[in-house]
Amino acid sequence: KPEDWLSSRWTGFKSPSQMSRIRPTGVDTETLRMIGMKAGTVPEGFKLHRQMQKIFKARKEMAEEGTGIDWGTAEAMAFGSLLIEGNHVRITGQDVQRGTFSHRHAVVKDQDTEEEYTPLNSLAQNLDMSAPKEELVRPDTQAGFIARNSILSEFAVLGFEHGYSLENPNCLVLWEAQFGDFVNGAQIMIDQFIVAGEDKWLRQKGLVMLLPHGFDGQGAEHSSCRVERFLQQVDEDPHHIPNLARDERMQVQQCNMQIVNCTTPANYFHCLRRQIHRDFRKPLVVVSPKNLLRHKRCVSSLDDMGPGKMFQRVINETDRDIWDNPEQVKTLVFCSGQIYYE
Repeated sequence: KPEDWLSSRWTGFKSPSQMSRIRPTGVDTETLRMIGMKAGTVPEGFKLHRQMQKIFKARKEMAEEGTGIDWGTAEAMAFGSLLIEGNHVRITGQDVQRGTFSHRHAVVKDQDTEEEYTPLNSLAQNLDMSAPKEELVRPDTQAGFIARNSILSEFAVLGFEHGYSLENPNCLVLWEAQFGDFVNGAQIMIDQFIVAGEDKWLRQKGLVMLLPHGFDGQGAEHSSCRVERFLQQVDEDPHHIPNLARDERMQVQQCNMQIVNCTTPANYFHCLRRQIHRDFRKPLVVVSPKNLLRHKRCVSSLDDMGPGKMFQRVINETDRDIWDNPEQVKTLVFCSGQIYYE
């Protein structure tokens, strides 16, 4: 029965048969600037590692200038903007505080005292780690951010986070594999619950899986998140062409999950924010980059994440000569992720 779909926290969310509106996910640029500055700041007297001082200085410069924003900073801005809107954010995995490829640094340590500091929990004067969203609309109050390095059991940790996402739709719940290949340790959880759960038990979940992917060294089982497995598990009818008109689009609602290979930091930012700003929930698999985390061309601006902006399904040609002479084009190539820059 329809009333069996959702628990009390899920009131107002749409089922796959109900139309959901597309919502902009952009944020005021001054708010983003503030988040970026605070994501690169530690309390006075806190002794950062020398290398971390350089990283945090660069993060603050990106935010202040509003250009050259890299992957890790865009992610911090997505997390921070959700927190000050009253949505809890939690991310777990085997190396998520630092990030396997040293791009996140969500939690830092004092080099003398080993005290830990989480910059994203200092965006507002008042922090509440567990209050429901309705109580977090108070002025200068933010929801809590949790980043926990987990035990070496993909099956157990992903199962726990799956349960968390079932319970609280107003929390962005992420699990990151240390390397995308390691997701095979949680294959049962994926096959039985994440991929098939909505069809079998009428339960939605907005769980995000970040799976680092790319042949950038470290061996045969440290290179591929096996995106083809996830593509094969999508239950979309290959013989049906969905209606993609803006106000009639239900393609994502009527599938069991989403798989993205984002090309720009801004698109990743919008992808994370729309997980919470939609009025339905679907699992999201992100084919995470390695090389692009520090690629000089893989950057965005605050304007790309500003008011009125949203996830781009297609990024237009950027070469002016090609743009001005379309009649000379002989081959049209669609690509995503790292290939875009190559």
